[in-house]
Amino acid sequence: MYIEPNKGYWTGRIDSELDSSTFRFHQEVQMKSIKELDDEVCKDKTFGLLGFECDEGVRRNKGKVGAAEAPIEIKKALAKLPWPFHHNEKVLDVGSGICEGHKLEKAQQELGETVQQLIQKNIIPIIIGGGHETAYAHYLGVREAIGRDKSLGVINIDAHFDLRPYDEGPSSGTMFKQILDSDERSGYLCVGVQTHGNTKALFTTAHEYGCHYLMEEDLAFVKMDAAISKIDQFISQHDFVFLTLCMDVHSMSVAPGVSAPTPFGLYPHTIRTLLQHIVSQEKTVSFDISEVNPSLDEKKKTITLAAYYLAEVLTHFHINTN
Repeated sequence: MYIEPNKGYWTGRIDSELDSSTFRFHQEVQMKSIKELDDEVCKDKTFGLLGFECDEGVRRNKGKVGAAEAPIEIKKALAKLPWPFHHNEKVLDVGSGICEGHKLEKAQQELGETVQQLIQKNIIPIIIGGGHETAYAHYLGVREAIGRDKSLGVINIDAHFDLRPYDEGPSSGTMFKQILDSDERSGYLCVGVQTHGNTKALFTTAHEYGCHYLMEEDLAFVKMDAAISKIDQFISQHDFVFLTLCMDVHSMSVAPGVSAPTPFGLYPHTIRTLLQHIVSQEKTVSFDISEVNPSLDEKKKTITLAAYYLAEVLTHFHINTN
């Protein structure tokens, strides 16, 4: 369940074909299918943009489907942004995992195997969902890559805990309960939790599982230093961490193209600060962005914002040498 990268997504304005200071992403991103990746471990700072064209988890969670179209649209938006690097950094489009029919579990397993492969080649996975079920596939790959003997911290920037029961099967609302149930060496921090986005039962589950969380109101500008301190404390307790961003954490005024919009969400400058800080940490191994729904978007606000976040992450990501 895989689609090779498509150069047709990477187009845009060209100011010069020779002066690299004028280049945009579409002039520098390289197409590499999974089969074409070199056997050698990458020595330069290299990112692998990996789509997950799937919203089966959203459908199962009774949400509004359409997020499967996001990887293509976000790549098209990123293509037009200025190339931010000055040295030997590389960004590879390595294609997309897809979900055929309703085979979510198989799709997640296959994407996880690709994530594992990228990390083992010293390529930093940057995963573009898809519904937030992307995060579980992301986890599967990171866990296998780092081994079972290492502790893994999961940082989720999200309005929702996504700790729902999965007795009737996994969905876009069950991922972090799945992780905590099966992996005793994992920890969970949810950043941006909203009172009106979670039932009392979900808060109870979070407490029972020993989850860490920061409420939306804890991320006000005057409280940001304290919030960053709590994030750093969580990171210090784990050998590795991975970061996942659910775009429905935003206020619907800036990100209307999501399955579960909310008026009380966060704003881009807050999210940008969090992203810049977390991906710059040595222990952070990978990142995913999920829950952009192009069919619900207004003037491509959410798609464009997601592309800008990717540019920020790529620019600030620490070179992990562990």
